[in-house]
Amino acid sequence: TDLPRSPPAAAEPRHASPAAPRRLREKLRTAARVAGPPARTAPGSRQQVRGGERRTEPATGAPPPARETRAPFRFDYERFRRSLRHPVRGGRPGEDPETRARRMKIKEMMKFAWDNYKQYALGKNELRPLTKNGHIGNMFGGLRGATVVDALDTLYIMELEEEFQEAKKWVEKSFDLNVNGEASLFEVNIRYIGGLLAAYYLTGEEVFKSKALELGEKLLPAFNTPTGIPRGVINLGRQDTRSLFSPCSGMSWSWGWASAGSSILAEFGTLHLEFLHLSELSGNPVMNIRKVLNRVEKPQGLYPNFLSPVTGNWVQHHVSIGGLGDSFYEYLVKSWLMSDKKDSEAKKMYDDALEAIEKHLVKKSAGGLTYIAEWRGGVLDHKMGHLACFSGGMIALGAEHTREERKQHYVDLAAEITNTCHESYARSDTKLGPEAFRFDAGTEAMATRLSERYYILRPEVVESYMYMWRLTHDPKYRQWGWEVVKALEKHCRVEAGFSGIRDVYATTPTHDNMQQSFFLAETLKYLYLLFCEDDVLSLDDWVFNTEAHPLPVNHTNFKA
Repeated sequence: TDLPRSPPAAAEPRHASPAAPRRLREKLRTAARVAGPPARTAPGSRQQVRGGERRTEPATGAPPPARETRAPFRFDYERFRRSLRHPVRGGRPGEDPETRARRMKIKEMMKFAWDNYKQYALGKNELRPLTKNGHIGNMFGGLRGATVVDALDTLYIMELEEEFQEAKKWVEKSFDLNVNGEASLFEVNIRYIGGLLAAYYLTGEEVFKSKALELGEKLLPAFNTPTGIPRGVINLGRQDTRSLFSPCSGMSWSWGWASAGSSILAEFGTLHLEFLHLSELSGNPVMNIRKVLNRVEKPQGLYPNFLSPVTGNWVQHHVSIGGLGDSFYEYLVKSWLMSDKKDSEAKKMYDDALEAIEKHLVKKSAGGLTYIAEWRGGVLDHKMGHLACFSGGMIALGAEHTREERKQHYVDLAAEITNTCHESYARSDTKLGPEAFRFDAGTEAMATRLSERYYILRPEVVESYMYMWRLTHDPKYRQWGWEVVKALEKHCRVEAGFSGIRDVYATTPTHDNMQQSFFLAETLKYLYLLFCEDDVLSLDDWVFNTEAHPLPVNHTNFKA
């Protein structure tokens, strides 16, 4: 079965003016056709939405009506590359042999994962390494090659040149966007849009930019709601732009399991970084999400996980920094960083949210472990999911840029949470962490339910190790990362790739026969960067989306 990042609301009628998405659609199409790459304006800047000029086709033989024309946006890629403060792959100064050997081991793991995917599953979304075949799944609406797109930037950064060219060739020759199926807006955005944008910014290859623009256009009908809050599911094949009200055109709906037709905080809150790049191509932003979130009252200052895209009100009061909520908070602080610290609205939302989280959700166990509980209508559930373990890195990243008197406090909090997540690994037989762990009935940092014992090659713990290393240079984070490498090699590496395991507490675990695409996009990338110098994908120049795809910090405006 597919396991979406946030666990995958009865469908509601679609009744919003389609004007803004339609205008953006037209401009994205134009931008995708012009030879030059996209222009970028300052992330976080708010531009006026242009009036909805209706375009009519001239009668056959008649001259086209005169209308104001604007030069297409163009992006000066060479100027952008010169603006980076560090070489993308770093300067590679002298380093100790052990660190280099460990990095080379992780590079070998990436090559092994890619080679087996290429041999047995190229063009499918993910590799099934035990049965040596491909898996398509139902999250991507008929799109193929999720592992290819997710792996592009990792292959590039690791200097696996031949493998990168193989992936690029597949995108050029075989990546078909003319598909018909139900897709997760969130997963397509973070994996495909994020992966293509990152590959473009790293290499300047036009094919990645044009594919990102074309696919971005197909996601726009999800925003056709009264509030502008998108629904979670979009049919990529129903794109009749003449009538967005048609029941068979660009249909979107909410997840069937989501409460009362609601949208999911982690899903609609994890679009800003990627859509900023797409929106700027047209000068016509489509997203209205922050305006709604600033208006609606937050219980105790917290953001619940379910919001109605029709009314803009919370549907129920379940708050989680793990699944359903996680990357919303991450994208607030990263939006501010990507704007070169100009998007003050995002920073204030992040600061206020973190203050409420610390006040109501951060707890310390009897054994001294700091964790972030979940909140259900005022009642705390003392569990923490693997997905929530990204928060150590997020808080450390935010701490680097907070008021001096609070900086050390947040660095300490980040270190404590990261240590708790490390304990969830250290206390298992495999030295890999469970999907969720609890702090109740005398248990600390361990799964107490059979349904929470699995590990599916998730990256969040090593993600926090990477950020904590870069921001503190405490050698324990590299040591902890190396322990993960050894555990992956011992328990997850099989003859034809890497597989998740069903029980981290079993001394001889059984495999789930799935090499997740995010293992190549995130887990191996973060481990590799942990053993790189800080100037490789420097945090001065790049912000990672929630699939670990690097998007550039906007140091200046690159309109040609």
